[in-house]
Amino acid sequence: MTTSAIAQAPRLEILLRKDLDTIPQLQKLSADQRIDMRAVSAVLPFRVNRYVVDELIDWDRIPDDPIYQLTFPQPGMLADADLAHMRDLVVRNVPKAELEAAARQIQLGMNPHPAGQMELNVPHLDDGTPLQGMQHKYRETTLFFPGSGQTCHTYCTYCFRWAQFVGIDELKFANNQATGLADYLRNHKEVNSVLFTGGDPMVMKTSVLRRYIEPLLAPDLDHVNSIRIGTKAPAYWPFRFTSDADADDLLRLFEEVRASGRHLAVMAHYSHPHELEPDAAQLAVRRMTSAGAVVRCQAPLIRHVNDSADAWRRLWRRQVLLGAVPYYMFVERDTGPKGYFEVPLARAFEIFTDAYRSVSGLARTVRGPSMSATPGKVLVDGITDVRGEKVFVLKMLQGRDPEWVNQIFFAKYDPKATWLDDLQPAFGESEFFFDTTIAKMKQEHLLPEWGTETHIKKSVTDSGFVDWE
Repeated sequence: MTTSAIAQAPRLEILLRKDLDTIPQLQKLSADQRIDMRAVSAVLPFRVNRYVVDELIDWDRIPDDPIYQLTFPQPGMLADADLAHMRDLVVRNVPKAELEAAARQIQLGMNPHPAGQMELNVPHLDDGTPLQGMQHKYRETTLFFPGSGQTCHTYCTYCFRWAQFVGIDELKFANNQATGLADYLRNHKEVNSVLFTGGDPMVMKTSVLRRYIEPLLAPDLDHVNSIRIGTKAPAYWPFRFTSDADADDLLRLFEEVRASGRHLAVMAHYSHPHELEPDAAQLAVRRMTSAGAVVRCQAPLIRHVNDSADAWRRLWRRQVLLGAVPYYMFVERDTGPKGYFEVPLARAFEIFTDAYRSVSGLARTVRGPSMSATPGKVLVDGITDVRGEKVFVLKMLQGRDPEWVNQIFFAKYDPKATWLDDLQPAFGESEFFFDTTIAKMKQEHLLPEWGTETHIKKSVTDSGFVDWE
């Protein structure tokens, strides 16, 4: 580790819904605005730390400040009727159970686990038992949700995994069995990359994170050649990498992963260039890269936060300057408060293209706008006219069926569409090429045919998938 840490770590102070009235900066809001905030935060998760409050938000610009929009509940995040109902309950100070019951009804109507995460992504043991806290949507990559990492230093208001944090156990992905992950991977030689995700794995102490990662470094798991850690900590709590008590041990763990011959990628979520302006944030990137990690940067395009080409241009340039890799611009998923944050696909493509044109080739490693939809990662690759019809040019970057990867397909141009499900096939086609297979997966509970023979429970269907029922 060639870059020294900050001498003394600041204390991590977390603020929750119960602390809203104690945040002095919020006193400039009207009483009605504070009631709105309490109403929304009863439905959608709220958690922030003092670093974000004191260092990242420009309180002279609220409510328009992008980091404020990114971290504090806004009234537009709920439908008008839902907001009015929750406001009434808050004002009347109803019992906690009544408030939670009302919130639960709203939450369950907000598509808490989009893109088939519950029904289509969860792998199974040979006897059909689901492996909780894991997802295996794409052949080469397994996602693991460590039980101790299912919170964050601060919650993003747009978070597509908001259901992890609202106290509904049946909607939560979590697994505390590090050996179970290693055993699964021994039976799935097709997997070459593991992604630790959440929540945020970086809320865990290094000693806990080590218990999950070290078993993957065993010689008989050499087919797992990359380990990824999805995290917002470099933006929301950069001291995790610079001056926390176990920051040095964390970087030693990174070095051990690299010494084992594996690639280590920190999938850092930077939503706005301001998150990379503080000295601590820049030092965090330098320390991670000096320990052998590749910092790959991703975020969704979010209305009210970063829906301008200038924001992305400055973000990508800053990332390259610090030695990080621009990786993905995502489309806000069809879940939670999507109506407040979503941007039409046509506008998203325009923003991406304008920003992309104004950076050098070093920043053009980024891909986007990309939808993590049910069939796979779908890129909006262009808008053009074909045979007199205006169309979206779409590309499958990842697919539940590996044969779909890199396929180009077309959809009718729709200036209002914000997600794949809003689009219709172009040129008079009745469906997209993947629709029949996805429908069969949903109806008959099919999972992809991957890996060893022990993964195959019954005969393979004509669609190329295996029936687990």
